[in-house]
Amino acid sequence: MAEPAGKDATTILVAGHESAEGADVRYLEQARNRWFVTPIGRPLHNLLTRHLASGDGPIVVVPMTMGRNPTLVADTAKTVRWLAASAPERLALAAPFGSPDHLISWLRLAATGIRSRSSDAAMVIQAPSSDPFDEAELHRVAHLVRTHGAGNVVEVATTHTDDDLVDVLQRLRRLGNPHAVVVPAGFRRESPVPLDDSRFTGCEFYGPLMSEQAAIRIIDARIRDAVHELAHGRTGVESGLMADHGHGYAHSHAFDDSPDSAHGHGHGHGHGHEHADRSRPGDDPGTEHSHRHPATASSH
Repeated sequence: MAEPAGKDATTILVAGHESAEGADVRYLEQARNRWFVTPIGRPLHNLLTRHLASGDGPIVVVPMTMGRNPTLVADTAKTVRWLAASAPERLALAAPFGSPDHLISWLRLAATGIRSRSSDAAMVIQAPSSDPFDEAELHRVAHLVRTHGAGNVVEVATTHTDDDLVDVLQRLRRLGNPHAVVVPAGFRRESPVPLDDSRFTGCEFYGPLMSEQAAIRIIDARIRDAVHELAHGRTGVESGLMADHGHGYAHSHAFDDSPDSAHGHGHGHGHGHEHADRSRPGDDPGTEHSHRHPATASSH
C-alpha cells in the first residue's frame, strides 16, 4: 500500500458516543504508525501534551463523529486552541470524520442493500442513547433516509438497554414487519444485542456501516487536508469552534419587546451558518469541502 500523504504526522482520533468513547475505533491504532484513539476531555489534553513534548512533527487531531456530535468537534477545538499557543505551526484540527450528509448517504446505501436482499425487511437505525439534540438529529437523518431511500420501512432505536430495541421490534411486528435489520448510526462493528436471544427473533445485524479500509481512507484524507492547511498557517480551530453553533435550543427574542423583560436591547448576536457540498451515495466523503462564513452581528 502506498504511503499516505501526511504520513509523518502524529494523528489523534478523538472519540465520543458514536464510537462508545473509542472502543469501536480502537482497531484504527493498528492501521498507521502514530495513530492514537482517545476520548474527549482530560485524556485528550494529556495525550496532546505528551506528544507535543516528545517530538517536533505535526500533530493532527481528527474528531471521530459521523456528523451527529458537533459538540465533540467544538470541545476538541477548545482543547487544541488552548495548547496550540505553545506549539505554533505544529497542531492542527482536521475536519470531522463525517457530516450529517455523509451519514445520510451511507445509510441510504445500507437501505438499498437491505432492500435488494429482502424487500419486506424493515431497517432499524440504532445508536446508543446520548443527549436529546444528538438524538433529534438521528431522527432527522432517519426521516431523510426514509424519504429518499429505497422504500424500506425505517425506524430509529436509541438504546440504553436491550429492552429499548425490543420495544422497537415489537412495534414493527404489530405493524406487520416481522423481519428487521439493525444498522448502526455510528462506528459499531458488532451487534448491539445478542441476536440468539428469543426476544430478537426475526432480527439481524447489518454489520458495520463501512469497511475498515474505507474508514482508513477517509481519515487519511482528513489528515492530508489538515497538513496542507497547516502549511499555509490555518489550524482549523476557528471553524471547529463554530461546529455546534445552533445545536441546541434556539435563542429567542419573542419577549424582548415586553417592558417587563430583563433581556435588554442594543446587543449584538453572532449568527454563523455553514453549507456543505451535498454528497451523493457512493461519493468519497474525503472530497467534501465545508464553507464557513464569519458571524455577522445584527442589532435588535
